[in-house]
Amino acid sequence: MAQIEQSDKGGKKKGAQKKMQIHVDFTPMVDMNMLLITFFMLCTTMIKSQTLQIALPSNEKLEQSQQNKTKQSEAVTLILDTERDEQGHVVMEEDAATGATYPKHIVYYYEGKPFEGTFADNDLDKDNFIDADKLKLKEQRFRGNTNGQTNGIRAILHERNKEVLKKIDALKLEWKEERLGATKEANDSVFKARAREIRNDSTLTRPVIIIKAGPNASYESVISALDEMQLNQISRYQIDNINSTDSLLIMSYLKTQGKL
Repeated sequence: MAQIEQSDKGGKKKGAQKKMQIHVDFTPMVDMNMLLITFFMLCTTMIKSQTLQIALPSNEKLEQSQQNKTKQSEAVTLILDTERDEQGHVVMEEDAATGATYPKHIVYYYEGKPFEGTFADNDLDKDNFIDADKLKLKEQRFRGNTNGQTNGIRAILHERNKEVLKKIDALKLEWKEERLGATKEANDSVFKARAREIRNDSTLTRPVIIIKAGPNASYESVISALDEMQLNQISRYQIDNINSTDSLLIMSYLKTQGKL
């Protein structure tokens, strides 16, 4: 508490102003602050960290003979490349449909086998490239949605995983009616578990995506490919190394496009 002490020393002249000394005791204020801090610490809900939820690859058990193999009808291979200038900087390009500018990340892809027939010397032309009429390699870009329509490689992956996406969309509509009466955390946990069951449902037609990064591919292009796995609810995918056959595929494709 505050106290006022009056100092009246002898020897002073009559009528001189008396000096007042003010003493403030801060002990109760410190006690009150400690009580308030303790109260807020016990009653405050801490902010949860915001992290990216990734649809991780499923842990389906496979026999030893089935490892590194998949059905031709399910396999989709993405070969990532990035066009760079002479200084090694990523080239930018404009999307003709939207006018937006994007880094020129090229996605070469093929479904099933990359070419017709078997790979042998007689499948190559005189310049040791794969014949254009046998080549199944195609080219796409990473593009977002426009007016609710998927574009680029996303449209390809969306079509291949449409059965899973259809069931998850139906689950989202159903979930809005079931959210009443439970906490948000409990609802989110149960929803994620149900969505995971759909993604791993072996009775549905689901693709197996193999992602390969070329020597010029940027880190951003790999992250974009993983984002597409998340957005398209694809649970079966892996990142693999590019090999000499993949390089031959790209070179053969560039030759058919007159870029080589």
